[in-house]
Amino acid sequence: MSAELISILVLVVVFVIATTRSINMGALAFAAAFGVGTLVADMKTDDIFKGFPGSLFVVLVGVTFLFAIARANGTTDWLVHMAIRLVGGRIALMPWVMFAITGVLTAIGAVSPAAVAIVAPIAMGFAARYRISPLLMGVMVVHGAQAGGFSPISIYGTIVNGIVAKEGLPGNEIVLFLASLVVNLLIAAVVFVVLGGMKLARQPLEAPALARTGGGGDDALGGGVGDDDTRDVTDVAEERVALTAPRIATLLGLAALVIAALVFDLDVGLAAITVAVLLSVVWPETSKHAITQITWPTVLLICGILTYVAVLQTMGTIKWAGDSVAGVGAPLLAALLICYIGAIVSAFASSVGIMGALIPLAVPFLLLGEVSSIGLIAALAVSATVVDVSPFSTNGALVLAGAQDVDRDKFFKQLMVYGGIMVAAAPPLVWLALVVPGIW
Repeated sequence: MSAELISILVLVVVFVIATTRSINMGALAFAAAFGVGTLVADMKTDDIFKGFPGSLFVVLVGVTFLFAIARANGTTDWLVHMAIRLVGGRIALMPWVMFAITGVLTAIGAVSPAAVAIVAPIAMGFAARYRISPLLMGVMVVHGAQAGGFSPISIYGTIVNGIVAKEGLPGNEIVLFLASLVVNLLIAAVVFVVLGGMKLARQPLEAPALARTGGGGDDALGGGVGDDDTRDVTDVAEERVALTAPRIATLLGLAALVIAALVFDLDVGLAAITVAVLLSVVWPETSKHAITQITWPTVLLICGILTYVAVLQTMGTIKWAGDSVAGVGAPLLAALLICYIGAIVSAFASSVGIMGALIPLAVPFLLLGEVSSIGLIAALAVSATVVDVSPFSTNGALVLAGAQDVDRDKFFKQLMVYGGIMVAAAPPLVWLALVVPGIW
């Protein structure tokens, strides 16, 4: 049995054990990386550690720490209130507002994880407050980021178009952008309906807030509301929208984070943790509470899985799979398999990295002209990014880390199932739409 096949089988075993024994998958993946790396691939320990996603670790810790502070001092409550005013109190529009914001951010040049890191904690906080499905809100944020992710001036778009030009292949920046935009928009619309988005239009705006503070109607919340209760609810509402010194400082810090990430292209994680530390110096009591809210099990899970995937890349498992597909005689079938490999690997690793690996592998039969180069590249780009809601990808991990008031294990499984559906369904659909017709 080849080393590459062994490494894939070990990954399957990790999934099975984690699912059936309720063991943190990240811990299992670290053990697998050590075992496979040293015993199968003859890697040194330093080589295994090179695969540890240090930048993602800092992003997860920094962003969740900062937004835990924002939640503790009431800044997220203030942001939610402002968002409600923006849409005129129509809760059903909020998932689409989050979709649009992340889409605009990535379209004008933000890296997808940076946009999601900024928007997801606010969106997930809103979902918790107004009883919106966290899966719905998280999916809308990630698909929004991917909808704008391949504009001609975006990071993803620039990278993919650069690879295409370097390989001497025909390309079309507009087709690439519109393919991602339309597919993610359609997916978001379907998810919005399936996960109860239409019901949000009938949801009372203040019901969740009143329920938590003891106010509300006689029957709905189990009792009448006297004058004192009404005053309590009013006081709570006024406190939620008041701009206190910690909230003003936090808002300035969040603005600085956006500018640092989008204008100066600084690391989101380091910028976030710097802002969090500065706020902690001034208001240490809030920081003590917030530090306990960092989702360490999620950090362990994601870092462990990505470390193992890095071992697979180092030992050549990814290239081995790509070469096997490239050797398929039927060009259309090879194109479909390449889209599937892009989706599967991207669910656990860098979307841009896998596109950078698979586009060159597809060059030989693309140059034969039997498969549309423009269509396949667009299909591969979409296949490799719509799966980024997987909890093992950076975007999915940020959504999972930002979720509030949820059963985290259950939500992790929901994201994993949804990611699996995208892996299974997206490649054949975009293949049929973009590759088979051969019109691009």
